[in-house]
Amino acid sequence: MSTLKAFLQPTVAGQTKEVILSERFKEKDGTVVPFVIQAISQEENDRLCQQSQKRETVKGQQIERLDRSLYTRRLILACVKEPDLKDKEICDYYGVIDPLEVAGKMLSVGEYGILVDAIMELNGVNDAQEKLEEAKNS
Repeated sequence: MSTLKAFLQPTVAGQTKEVILSERFKEKDGTVVPFVIQAISQEENDRLCQQSQKRETVKGQQIERLDRSLYTRRLILACVKEPDLKDKEICDYYGVIDPLEVAGKMLSVGEYGILVDAIMELNGVNDAQEKLEEAKNS
């Protein structure tokens, strides 16, 4: 019974972290402004994956596959809390109607990569992948 208590732990969903993506994002006084990201639940992640499925026909059979680019954009939108990428003013500034497009318009390739890496790390994805690789190599 004591082993069960080890598994009765709160989830990481909801935890937040500040991430500096670039020196470009500054207040008027020159202070660099971080992005604030938040971990999501596996249930939310499943929903994002489901919404990011694309159907295609392969050898006459309909299959579903994960559109990784769409999933990444959905993950960013779900995890970034500041700035609010859904805000009409930010969408208008970057000339997009769909908030899923804001990060791609706003960030450089390197900044985008840093953001995705930080989101994955906060959600424990990098740890899980490293442990899987370690298990394969041992």
